[in-house]
Amino acid sequence: MCGIAGIINTNEPTQRKAHVKNMLSRIAYRGPDECGIYHSAKATLGNVRLSIIDLAGGQQPLSDLTGRYWIVFNGEIFNYIELKQDIESRGYRLKTTSDTEVLVQLYAEYGNKCLAMLNGQFAFAIWDNQKEELFMARDRVGIRPLFYNYENDVLTFGSEIKSIFENPTVERRFSKHGMLQMMTYWTTITPASAFEGISEVPPGHYLVWNKRGISIENYWQLRFDEPEIEGSLETILEEFDDLFTNSIRMRLRADVEVAAYLSGGIDSSATVSYIKQVEPSVLNTFSITFGEKDFDESSYQQDAVKYFNTNHRSINCTAKDIAEHFPKVVWHSEIPMIRTAPTPMMLLSGLVREHGIKVVITGEGADEMLAGYNIFKESEVRRFWARQPKSAIRPLLLTKLYPYLPQMKNASANMLKMFFGFKLEETDDSLYSHLLRWNNSGQITKHLTPGFIDGLNGYDPKQEIHSILPEGFSGWGSLEKAQWLEATVFMSGYLLSTQGDRMGMANSIEGRYPFLDHRLIEFLAKVPSGYKLKGIREKYLLKQLVKDRIPGSIISRSKQAYRAPIASVFFSEDLPEYSAYMISDEYLGKTGLFKSDSVKGMINKYRKTGVATETENMAIATIMSAQMLHYQFIDGNNEGLSMNRLENLKLIEE
Repeated sequence: MCGIAGIINTNEPTQRKAHVKNMLSRIAYRGPDECGIYHSAKATLGNVRLSIIDLAGGQQPLSDLTGRYWIVFNGEIFNYIELKQDIESRGYRLKTTSDTEVLVQLYAEYGNKCLAMLNGQFAFAIWDNQKEELFMARDRVGIRPLFYNYENDVLTFGSEIKSIFENPTVERRFSKHGMLQMMTYWTTITPASAFEGISEVPPGHYLVWNKRGISIENYWQLRFDEPEIEGSLETILEEFDDLFTNSIRMRLRADVEVAAYLSGGIDSSATVSYIKQVEPSVLNTFSITFGEKDFDESSYQQDAVKYFNTNHRSINCTAKDIAEHFPKVVWHSEIPMIRTAPTPMMLLSGLVREHGIKVVITGEGADEMLAGYNIFKESEVRRFWARQPKSAIRPLLLTKLYPYLPQMKNASANMLKMFFGFKLEETDDSLYSHLLRWNNSGQITKHLTPGFIDGLNGYDPKQEIHSILPEGFSGWGSLEKAQWLEATVFMSGYLLSTQGDRMGMANSIEGRYPFLDHRLIEFLAKVPSGYKLKGIREKYLLKQLVKDRIPGSIISRSKQAYRAPIASVFFSEDLPEYSAYMISDEYLGKTGLFKSDSVKGMINKYRKTGVATETENMAIATIMSAQMLHYQFIDGNNEGLSMNRLENLKLIEE
């Protein structure tokens, strides 16, 4: 795992080299082991490296065998061993045993067609010094980030936005469209970001820069309209088992120790079970516990630890811990957050790093591909309810989906209708499964100032999703449409980025995701929906796969979403120092984002009652993080977040 950065233009090569060095210094935590820069008349590319494969020989930037192509690479190509064997069978002799050299050599031979050969998680840039052309690509589902700014024929790119801002020609200002999207979808719709002029290469796409400008093309897309797999449940389970075993085996490839997260849920327990099967040696596992019982899963974690006999460590996270570390989380996320949940994930990656480990395997992706989230069940219950919208009994089924939410335990049909009845009968809408969520999060926008709304000409972020829907989407099944929306929008933009890559790399930790092997994704997309969501029983296929491989208590437990406290973090008696300033009349007036009276009214209500609704909690997290983001990025207050010095910089000049 690494961080990459670069600037491509036709002038100022001396300044360009200095700017790229600053860009790398800003994200040195992504790659604390080594760093290097390739510099030529028109291109400067840099890399900070977290060495995991070929510790001695995989330094970057690195060229193909001819010296024509130069690469900077963030990520892993898990099938690099097989690809290397194929390359060398044709008479080539590679200089290293790294996946980086395999990748650049494949590009030298196949161009953009090499992307179809890769099994991995990646963002990379390759400079062709003969054609004077840059090629950049991002992995299929967006595990690794890749941002760019293109203005005045200058292309600036980097793994993180803060790196791009080290090019002094790039302005710092929020994108109104991007901010409204975030307040709807919990993230932006690529290529948008939270900042004006900063774009993100969409997952499954590549970008080409040359003297004609830039072009972006799609090379892979998640689809659920392929013919369904035929065969018995046993046959499907056999193929699932083979693919998942192979995915785990590939993601254990490293020249350093690989550990695993063990949350106490089915997904992480499944990954640990298969890891132990592939490599039966002692496994280090890590988890988060919470003092507040509404968020804690430690009893299930202990069941799993005893069952698998892992060497386990956990970190207990309190509201005070979240408050203390929240500014750093905002700095790494580079986008307002609708939840505080990324904060414990950053603390967890810190625990992993403290024990000298660089790589962890996690269970992300299972919920999206195997219908594990409550939003899938909620959609089906609402469809059932919509057939008899006046029923007082059907809405009560919703209380079974959220037993961990106190307000749901004794909810009446009228209360459920108030919360879950939004556009209840519009079941023909292709976006039906997510309309309620987007409407709820969209309530945050009522706190925005008229000045922020000015100039948007009635822009509705809920229409943005239509620009990326795949052809034929409206004809897919209801579950398949919901899965696509969840995987393409929420998983890529929030789960794998804000809560994944950013929180891991803050502590130089690489996460690996066996459920997101593209072969497994494509297989599960063709599995009949009844094997994924059976009635309102989630992840039926996965439970069948692991029913004799993980503790029974975990198989039978109710689904509990990973959450963390919000309102109590910022407005408890032990108030964080920054909290009052972020929502002060002075700073709210300076940023011009949120109405002071609206924000104060919501917070005073919480202080008086001690209760915040789900939508109020989302608004509090968003307002606090957006204000903090402005303070750090627009105002430039980066105390404690200064750039690291680059030691042992390798410079390659042409």
